[in-house]
Amino acid sequence: MFEDLFSLRGRVALVTGGSRGIGRMIAAGFLAQGAAKVYITARKAGPCEATAKELTAQYGGECIALPIDISNLAGIQVLAGEISKREPRIDILVNNAGAAWGAEFDEFPEGGWDKVMNLNVKTPFFLTKALAGPLRAAASAARPAKVINIASIDGIFVNPMETYSYAASKAGLIHLTRRMAARLIRDHVVVSAIAPGPFQSDMNRAARDNADEVATRVPSGRIGSDEDMAGAAIYLASRAGDYVVGATIAVDGGIVYANPGIKGEGWD
Repeated sequence: MFEDLFSLRGRVALVTGGSRGIGRMIAAGFLAQGAAKVYITARKAGPCEATAKELTAQYGGECIALPIDISNLAGIQVLAGEISKREPRIDILVNNAGAAWGAEFDEFPEGGWDKVMNLNVKTPFFLTKALAGPLRAAASAARPAKVINIASIDGIFVNPMETYSYAASKAGLIHLTRRMAARLIRDHVVVSAIAPGPFQSDMNRAARDNADEVATRVPSGRIGSDEDMAGAAIYLASRAGDYVVGATIAVDGGIVYANPGIKGEGWD
């Protein structure tokens, strides 16, 4: 009854932004739990293909690179077409690709607003829509298909940094997750989200470059590890998470609940 609770044996997944950071952590975790194929996307072909080769060599399944820019509808359609050519069904979609922008309120540019909102909110919606056919084909009451949106704790509490479009986009993605979940569950497609705290990635350079200093502002006393992120994604993607519909799980070492709002120049 419980022996395969977290297994992903034989499943096919797509992880956007999967060449590095959180996306790579999740792709590796899926393969470690028996996923047959994990497709990863990134804008840059070199890093995407290198990561796919490394993960394929390290685990039993196959990691496949699809280097495509999905920041616009044309790219989304290209990716959906490539997946549909290769796979009649897709069990798991992780909408991880994202962008951030920081600037003072009086100087914040329209370009920084549009770039972030498009990739962080528009892309997850329209990519899920474009892949609804393969997701529905994989889905059943006994084994739902999964969509996991990667949000951020910045969409839950107010970070003192002036990242206006990023915070708004992640809050929007959390609510979009609820709305999509309410619709897609009737098709046996479970939609949920993860809100990461500080993990080493190019997007979170503070955690990447100054982990010890950032850790002093985390109740758990450390930044997140690869296992922390992969574990949350595996839970939601596997049988263990089948009844978790529309929820957003904060994976942040306790930051959100210890710091409910702005308290100065940092999480203190």
